[in-house]
Amino acid sequence: MPTARVEQRILVLAPLGRDAEVIAGVVGRKGIACDIVADFGALTEHIVAGAAAAIVTEEALLRADPARLLAWLRAQAPWSDFPFVVLLARRLAPVEVSVDGPLAALGNVVLLERPLSAETLGSAADSALRARLRQYQAREVLADREAVSGELAALNATLEARVAERTLALAQANDRLTAEIIERERAQQAMVQYQKMESLGRLTGGVAHDFNNLLNVIQGTLELILMMTPDEAIRARARTAKAACDRGARLTAQLLTFARNQTLDLTALRVDSLFEAVLGMARPLLGRAIELRVSVAPDVACVVADTSQMEMALLNLAINARDAMPDGGQITFRATREAPPPGLLPGGDYVRIAVVDNGSGMSPEVAAKVFEPFFTTKGVGKGTGLGLSQVYGMAHQSGGTAQVTSQPGQGTTIDIWLPAAAHDAAHDDTAALAGTDLTGAKVLLVEDDDFVRASMADALMTLGCDVAQATSGSEGLAAIEQARPDVLLTDYLMPGMTGAELARSARDRYPDLPVVVATGYADMSAIQAAVGDGMVLRKPFQLAELAAVVRRSLRRAANAG
Repeated sequence: MPTARVEQRILVLAPLGRDAEVIAGVVGRKGIACDIVADFGALTEHIVAGAAAAIVTEEALLRADPARLLAWLRAQAPWSDFPFVVLLARRLAPVEVSVDGPLAALGNVVLLERPLSAETLGSAADSALRARLRQYQAREVLADREAVSGELAALNATLEARVAERTLALAQANDRLTAEIIERERAQQAMVQYQKMESLGRLTGGVAHDFNNLLNVIQGTLELILMMTPDEAIRARARTAKAACDRGARLTAQLLTFARNQTLDLTALRVDSLFEAVLGMARPLLGRAIELRVSVAPDVACVVADTSQMEMALLNLAINARDAMPDGGQITFRATREAPPPGLLPGGDYVRIAVVDNGSGMSPEVAAKVFEPFFTTKGVGKGTGLGLSQVYGMAHQSGGTAQVTSQPGQGTTIDIWLPAAAHDAAHDDTAALAGTDLTGAKVLLVEDDDFVRASMADALMTLGCDVAQATSGSEGLAAIEQARPDVLLTDYLMPGMTGAELARSARDRYPDLPVVVATGYADMSAIQAAVGDGMVLRKPFQLAELAAVVRRSLRRAANAG
């Protein structure tokens, strides 16, 4: 039987005669489902199974044992109050219901005295059914509330865990955001530092170029004086002035290295041989209080670098480390094959050469400035402030970079990152090409600076060369059109037409023309692309270097012919 049909039926217990059928007929005419039960035990079972109300005659109730039914009634759910309609026998006096009697024990009872009309009975049955249906509605409301209460209880049970998880997720997101902010600030600081270093590089490179021209004039003139005068007093003064020029040349070389405009002889340089050479030079300078250590990883062979520049850089770093350890300490030269930090260098194989000391260290503010030119923490006269800037420029020009890591009281580490090389490069024989006579060699000298041009012309003529002069690239090109020289010697940076452009135009007319480019500040890639196998003469140069490069150019041309 469907649940709705069971719960909305009315049970009828009337054991005498045809009372049950009559009552069921009256209730049925109201459209109410009605079931007749045979005795009080069956009535109890049907009520327990489910019903809306029960119509019971007085005589059936008085002859029954209501214990089981009363136990069920006492155990009803809070929403339930099962209704009974009791049909009493006709009495001459009013009915009094005892509080201890069976009628009172039933609870929700409607008493109807017989005989009664069908309308009265039907109305009583309909009222009992409506009351029971309201109880069912209350049951549904209570069930909904219990379900909501269960959900709330479950939610409360997991609320703490959810709050903890959410708090942890927010903390992690905050940590990530903080890390990203810090990383962004570091990147911005690195970009500002890079831009500052680039600006300083361009500035120092331009200054060094002009200074080189002045040094070239002075040095060339002093060498001519030394060659021509027999007066020893004059020669002594000239040698003193030339020594000062040599010191100035080293200074400009450091500036140009920082500006990454110095011409480097980049070859495959063995790291173990480099360390051995540096240790040989450093030990006498550092003293017995400094312990030197060397560590070269097994997978490290060679780096791409300029031998002399690297030796000078490492020696400079060793001396700086010594100055940071006045009471002695330990300096370690270490080489490892490892990947640079992300974003530091383009992809490729690199070797990290580290110079580590356990000295006094530096504050972050000082460490941020150590690669700037002329910055020094040493006293007046004890340092130029160009040593670390030279290391920085040399590393960048070699295809790598330089970094500093330091904390006060925890020592300093200078890292030089250089491209790795697989093996030693085969060096050309650079022995002096003595014996080539320059007498009568036709040299076309192109230089826009009047003093530099006059000094170089004097030097070449002293060597016996036949010198033609031009003040610009276009003027030099016109001179080549008129007569082919044996050697073209040109400056690089000139207004209108650079030395590279002049060399390219001259080679278009005379492909085998020897070209020498003299420069102290230049785009070396442009020179190499234009000159090809031509020579490069670094300013300021000595008279012997000028003679050697001209001799080498003439010999190459002769061998090619």
